[in-house]
Amino acid sequence: MAILPKKRKMSPGEEEVITRTQWDRYVRARDNGHLDYVDLAKKCDAYYQGEQWDSTDIAALDAEGRPALTINTILPTINTVLGEQSTRRADVRFKPRRGGDQEIADVLTRLYMQIADNNKLDWLEQQVFSDGLIMDGRGYFDARIDFSDHIEGEVRIMCKDPLDIIIDPDAKNSDPKSWNEVFETKWMTLDEIEEMYGKKPAERLRFIAENGNSYGRDSVEYYENTFGDNDAIEDYVSAPIPDTDDYRNVRALRIIERQHRKLVKTDCFIDMESGDQRFVPDNWSEAKAKKFAKEHNLSIYTKMRRRVRWTVTCDQVVLHDDWSPYNDFTIVPFFAYFRRGRPFGMVRNLLSPQEQLNKISSQELHIVNTTANSGWMVESGSLTNMQVEDLEEHGAETGLVLEYNRGSTPPVKIGASQIPTGLDRISSKAAANIQAISGINDSMLGSDSAEVSGIAIQAKQNRGAVMIQVPLDNLKKTRQYLAEKVLDLVQNYYTEERVVMITNEEDALKPSEPMVINEVTPEGQIINDLTLGEYDVVVSTAPARDTFDELQFAEALSLRQAGVAIPDDAILEYSHLNRKEQLAQRIRVMTGQEPPSEQEALMQQAQTQMAMQTLQLEIAKLEAEVQKLQSEAAVNMAKAQGAQTQPQLEVAEMQAKLEMKNRELELRRELAALSNQTRQGQTETAAAAKLASAAMNTAVKQQEQETAAFQKVPEVKTF
Repeated sequence: MAILPKKRKMSPGEEEVITRTQWDRYVRARDNGHLDYVDLAKKCDAYYQGEQWDSTDIAALDAEGRPALTINTILPTINTVLGEQSTRRADVRFKPRRGGDQEIADVLTRLYMQIADNNKLDWLEQQVFSDGLIMDGRGYFDARIDFSDHIEGEVRIMCKDPLDIIIDPDAKNSDPKSWNEVFETKWMTLDEIEEMYGKKPAERLRFIAENGNSYGRDSVEYYENTFGDNDAIEDYVSAPIPDTDDYRNVRALRIIERQHRKLVKTDCFIDMESGDQRFVPDNWSEAKAKKFAKEHNLSIYTKMRRRVRWTVTCDQVVLHDDWSPYNDFTIVPFFAYFRRGRPFGMVRNLLSPQEQLNKISSQELHIVNTTANSGWMVESGSLTNMQVEDLEEHGAETGLVLEYNRGSTPPVKIGASQIPTGLDRISSKAAANIQAISGINDSMLGSDSAEVSGIAIQAKQNRGAVMIQVPLDNLKKTRQYLAEKVLDLVQNYYTEERVVMITNEEDALKPSEPMVINEVTPEGQIINDLTLGEYDVVVSTAPARDTFDELQFAEALSLRQAGVAIPDDAILEYSHLNRKEQLAQRIRVMTGQEPPSEQEALMQQAQTQMAMQTLQLEIAKLEAEVQKLQSEAAVNMAKAQGAQTQPQLEVAEMQAKLEMKNRELELRRELAALSNQTRQGQTETAAAAKLASAAMNTAVKQQEQETAAFQKVPEVKTF
């Protein structure tokens, strides 16, 4: 591990410049669209959860005795799109480009699967995708190296709150590599600041907070969004200016974490033959860089480079300011819809038709309620069994009995008002507008009528899937950005020998097996060296495992019924039976298709050898009997012709048996040799192929390893 030089202490003037610049950049980004985004994102999130009426409107309707219905059609609409995403999992693979190797590309693919499984990437992706659809188009991953569980660091992927991330207001591209800066705001107590950044910065911030010399109300006061409701009515910018007592009881301070790019002069190595270039490590001296370039026939060139600077401030205190240990921003965005720097989500365009549906449905219910008790016309003093007030209260009850004076006018119920013509059609139009805008039809919602054919339903589902293809394509773009980010982290930080546990997908039982990367052999060669070569990322879509198995099971049964000889064990592996792998293995054992275990192979070999020895003994016995019969035939040659015929026949019979045994022995030898060859091929083919490939690339890798030493990045603790 390289020892970093001690940082120079920052002067008060330099700290003031950094904090003031940081605050001004934050205010500019906050006031150029972020505050409007926060308000709209909170409204969209509330509508998705069913909170679709303003408190003042509800109070006014309650005062008039009118209902306020919420017919939440946004919830099933968004959930349908989320369901489509959950059935289309990412399938990320790597392929070699310049200086790459197919074997290393396969190792990178398996390592990415291990990283995704370790970080529960499927769940994180669903959260980010739902943020993009609901929170007005924005969701964010954060990928960095974490040293909390592994001494050498491992890739950690997290999901960020979209309200805490402020992107570059000048950005016009969704690729974060084109951004100039990105902010993340955190709200931390003084104890948390002391724990993470030290006691001295916490004491300085405590003094600033208690004396009221901060940058403003947005810097020292915040009521954080939790699972419950906010205690404060107004948020940070619109909150009242606190007085002295409030400053003494500050709850939290705003931490501004800014990653921004700066142009700097940087030395880099250039290979004049291949054109490759690599930056000289920061901790290398000029003499060391020149010596390395001379030893490996490289040139040194100074060029301008956009490096990432990582600055963390809290009010007037600099908590961290240094070059980022990463080549790019840690933030990886997902935008559901993105149009020239203006992202937006799916809920935004559904707000107006949802409000229309709620108001029309509430008005319909109000009309029905008023027509049920339209009132009575009663002659004054004509009622004998109740008062007028009682009739007003109980006049709409079933089985009401009215008694009135003889000779007076009978009470008459006032006729109900007619419901305005077309009111019901307006509510139907509002519901239809939501489907038309979102592209989610009845077939995708699963609410088609029974008389619709299955082919028509499938066609409508396919048409609806086309309507939501834009956010799904943008999700694929985000997967590409994230895979490229993970590849960069692996090649820069997975530089030492380590063992990772991967799942063997080729085995029916899918066991976890160790895989060694950057393994150094006794000869000094490195096997599975991930630091060398360049690789492309190929992102495709695969169905969810359960859905995929169901489709494969149904198709396998259809092919079996059509006459295709699908093996029983293959059909069983696509089923949802418990312990299906063991059942499939038993079927292969019973049918003789399962390769024998090592113990079974030894037993079979011993049985074969015993059978061959038995045959050899039988052959020797037959040869002895033949020789005996030949001797008897020679001794009795002088005897009569009839006496000679019987021994000759016996000799011919024994010779035929001997020939048959020799043929059987030869056949068993051939079968034993063939079985041994097959068994050796099953156990040694993979290892032989890997050793052969490694031997072919030894000369190339040895030279690349010497020239790529500057790619090693010293480990830096994340923050």
